Amino acid sequence: MLRAVALSSCLLLLPSLASAQTFTNLVHQPPNGAELTMQLTDGTVLAQGDSDSDFYKLTPDINGSYVNGTWTRLANLPSGYSPYAQAEAVLADGRVIISGGEYNFGQFAFTNQSAVYDPVANKWTMIDPPKGWCCIGDTPATVLPDGRFLLGYKFKTKMAVLDPTTLKWSAVPAANKKGWNAEEGWVLLPDGTILTVDVKAHPHSERYLPDQGKWVSAGDTVVDLRGPQNCCGTCIHYGPKNKCYDPPGETGAALRLPDGRVFASGSIPEGETVGHTAIWTPPSPGDAHGHWTAGPNFPNGDDAFDSGVAALPNGHVLVESSSGTLYEFDGTNLIKEPFSGFGVMMPLPSGEVLVGGFGVYKSTGTYDASWAPTITAFPANVTRGSSYQISGTQFNGLSQGAAFGDEFDTHTNFPLVRITNTATGHVFYARTHDHSSMGVATGSATVMTNFDVASGTETGPATLVVVANGIPSAPVNVTVN
Repeated sequence: MLRAVALSSCLLLLPSLASAQTFTNLVHQPPNGAELTMQLTDGTVLAQGDSDSDFYKLTPDINGSYVNGTWTRLANLPSGYSPYAQAEAVLADGRVIISGGEYNFGQFAFTNQSAVYDPVANKWTMIDPPKGWCCIGDTPATVLPDGRFLLGYKFKTKMAVLDPTTLKWSAVPAANKKGWNAEEGWVLLPDGTILTVDVKAHPHSERYLPDQGKWVSAGDTVVDLRGPQNCCGTCIHYGPKNKCYDPPGETGAALRLPDGRVFASGSIPEGETVGHTAIWTPPSPGDAHGHWTAGPNFPNGDDAFDSGVAALPNGHVLVESSSGTLYEFDGTNLIKEPFSGFGVMMPLPSGEVLVGGFGVYKSTGTYDASWAPTITAFPANVTRGSSYQISGTQFNGLSQGAAFGDEFDTHTNFPLVRITNTATGHVFYARTHDHSSMGVATGSATVMTNFDVASGTETGPATLVVVANGIPSAPVNVTVN
């Protein structure tokens, strides 16, 4: 991710026929841009400002509207850490971790610093890097189903996991990895394994088996998804030994579909004029590694060079191209929309997608009922300021919700709890924390989370839903005391 183009942008409306989809700018724009946005578990959105060390919070209005939401200033990162293009995730306890950064204070650094944000205390805490890691930079990362944060070392194949309780790192084996982790993205699968589209070893793909500590082949991507090597024109020096990093190229991003396949977008390969997409089908009897098929090509010389994707409630994938044009992948076709804008994308619990922190995209259609969370056990009476447990199925959604690649992964595969007052229709989110699983597509397995009823929640009869990746459960009736 080179910092040639700012991620924040205003909406551009392209000449086109009228579309049923909509794009609406936020009434109140982020105070200093929004390079990164992360969904917090209380329904608010954490945003990193353009100064890199500054952070803000977007709070939806009383009707649950993010378009009409308001921004407040949050705590800055500790002195000495001002990253851009880093790994990040929302942890199961509701805290946020950011790790590394291709840049620090606007300069190439591949920093090995990390910090954890506590949204209740509004406080950042610096943590030590994995032992022996001089550099983290822009590298792939994800939260494993058991809640540990898995991080790849950019310049090698090694990996480490962070225990969120102790905030200590442990090395984990990564046998048989082809090529470095550099510029790769990870896709969490329902069985807890991780799919990646290789960049250095393109057009190969691999799957990481955490319980065995090894990578296995996931087949070739059929069409090449990697763009030209060394986009910078020269090597980038890094680390205490001043080593030379020759960027291996970039791909787009990948996301699991409701039917279990994985959609991956790509850059225009060297020597070609068309950007490709590809679709991975998971392993099955007689197909031990899974297999790839070519997806639709981007039109008019467009591609997805290090840009994002986000899940839509209707099962489609919103794809952002290098030109900023938005497309919907409907499972077969790549449909160009009359909207354009640069920035990280993230599903909102309203069913919209937040783009670049400045506007929301809303598609047509709706979700299949089988994709929604279900509530099986809940408290019928809740009291403001108190904490409760709720359980059911598919609280984490069918995918990680969004992806960017080796950085800016705005995953939302965790449950949110929304309470709507019956008399007024006003909307309140209860902060969720300590989810029993951070997996995806957990099926019929019972999962649970805890939720804290906000002190400002209106009292009286209400409905409560669990929302995952913008898809709500059927409502249950509760009384707020």
